[in-house]
Amino acid sequence: MGWSRRRFLGLCAALPAASACGAPQRPEAPERRPGTPGKASREPSGPRPLYLGTYTSAEGGGTGVGLASYDPVTGRITGAGTLTGVADPSYLAVHPDGRTLYAVSERADGAVSAVRLADRKVLGSRSTGGAGPCHLSVHRDGRWLLSANYASGSVAVHPIDRSGALGERTDLVAHPGPEPHAHQFLTAPDGRHVLAVDLGTDTVHTYRLDERRGTLTEAARARTRPGAGPRHLTFHPGGRYAYLANEVDDTVAVCAYDPDSGRLEIGEGQATGAGGGGTNHPAQILVTADGRYAYLANRGHNSLARYAVEESGARLRLLGTVPVAGDFPRQIAFSPDGRLLFAANQRSGTVSVFHVDRASGALRLAGEPFASPVAVCALPL
Repeated sequence: MGWSRRRFLGLCAALPAASACGAPQRPEAPERRPGTPGKASREPSGPRPLYLGTYTSAEGGGTGVGLASYDPVTGRITGAGTLTGVADPSYLAVHPDGRTLYAVSERADGAVSAVRLADRKVLGSRSTGGAGPCHLSVHRDGRWLLSANYASGSVAVHPIDRSGALGERTDLVAHPGPEPHAHQFLTAPDGRHVLAVDLGTDTVHTYRLDERRGTLTEAARARTRPGAGPRHLTFHPGGRYAYLANEVDDTVAVCAYDPDSGRLEIGEGQATGAGGGGTNHPAQILVTADGRYAYLANRGHNSLARYAVEESGARLRLLGTVPVAGDFPRQIAFSPDGRLLFAANQRSGTVSVFHVDRASGALRLAGEPFASPVAVCALPL
C-alpha cells in the first residue's frame, strides 16, 4: 500500500495510493539473525534461497513474495517464481530455526502472515490491529512476532506456536502524539527489551516484553531532535551502541544503549555522504558482525554509504559512498556469511548485490542488478 507514506511530508511519492519439517526446536541461546553476517564464516557452497518483498497493489508491482536463489560466491540471482496468498508483502523476516517466513501485509487492514518454507504453505494471517504495517521481526527466543503499524502508529505482538504459525495478538500499544508513525520494532541484544522507532513523533520507545504473556511495558523513551524522522535502528554487536537512520533530516546518529534499563541516548546527526544539494532520505543501516563497518542506504542519492566503526562502537567515520546501481534503495541485507550485501531498489524494480571486502569494508558490484517488480525487501538465507 504505502498510502500513508505519501501523506507524511510526501517523502515516498512513488508508492501506490496506496513436506512439513515437524515441530521446530526452540533455540536455547540467542541465535544470529538471518541476513546478518555471522561471526564464524563457513565456505559457501551451492545456491541459497532469496525471498523478495513487493507491493501487490502498486502499478507494475508483484503478485506475491518473490522466490529466487543466489550464488553465495558470485552473487548472481536466479528467479524461481512467486509465492501467492500474501497481499502487499513489503517486509519479510524468518524464524531463527529457518523453517518459517513471516510477511507484513501493508494495507489499511494490516496483517502479518506465516509461511512454512518446506512446502511454501501459508499457515494463516493475523490482524496487526492497525494500518500499514511496514516492519516485523522475530524475538530472539522464537516465540513472539513483533510488528510496527506505520499508518496508525502502533506496535503489536503475536505468539508463534511450535509449528511456526501465529496466534491471536497478545498486545497492541499505540504511540502517543498527533501523528505517530511506527517504522520498526526490534529486539535489543540483551533480549530483555524491544525497541520501537517512530518516525512521526521523533521517538524511540523501549519496552519490556513479558516472555510468558507477550505483553509490553514501556521502560524508556528517547527523542531525536525535532524533525529528524527516525526510521531504522541497528545495534553494534557489543550491545552498548546502536546506529539510527533519520529519514527526514538526512542524518545518521550514534546512540548509547544501557542494557540494564533499556535507555537509549541519541547522539547528534551525522552526514550520510549524500551532499550536493539533492533530496535524500536514508532508509536502513546495517553493521557487520565483527563491528568494524556500517552501511547506510541512501534513497535519492541512490548510494550506499560506508562507515568505519571506531572506539568500540561509539563513533562512526564516513569513508565514502558507492552508487547502488538502482533507484531508491528501500532496504539492505547481508547474506548470512557476510560476504554479500543485497539492496532492494524500489523505483527501478531491481535488486543489486555487492561483494563485501572483509578487510576494508569496500563494496564491489556483483554484476547486473536482478529485475524484481517494485523491490522493497530482499531476504537472503
